[in-house]
Amino acid sequence: MELLARTCNTERMNIERIAARLFVVAGGLFWVFAAFSGTHTTGILENLDRYTPVSAFLVLGLTVGVFLLGMYFENLAAALLFAGAAGAIVWGVVAGWEGGVWMMNAVVLVGPMLLAGVLFLLAARMQNICTLEDVHA
Repeated sequence: MELLARTCNTERMNIERIAARLFVVAGGLFWVFAAFSGTHTTGILENLDRYTPVSAFLVLGLTVGVFLLGMYFENLAAALLFAGAAGAIVWGVVAGWEGGVWMMNAVVLVGPMLLAGVLFLLAARMQNICTLEDVHA
């Protein structure tokens, strides 16, 4: 039952943090490249030109913001990632995405956001366990 034991494991905590940050960076890079290439728009700026780099900078800013937030406030970063995944699902329902679009967004957007959020939560939980062990020791 060591898996469920509440003992400090800094190696596991660091792996969870690194993996969560890598998911944020990898997903962010994918969407930033897609936005800068003009193959993706946020939907917010469609009334302007066909493509503007503003949407790419919006995606870049959000990615950097979540990454930096995850460095210091893991629970808040996880909440933002969960909210972003929920927002993507709501957007898909409102926009009436087809099955292929749902599958693509599940693989490259919603799934990685949920996984990074869970990893941030697990790392924050382990940090609390380690802090409590130090206090009681």
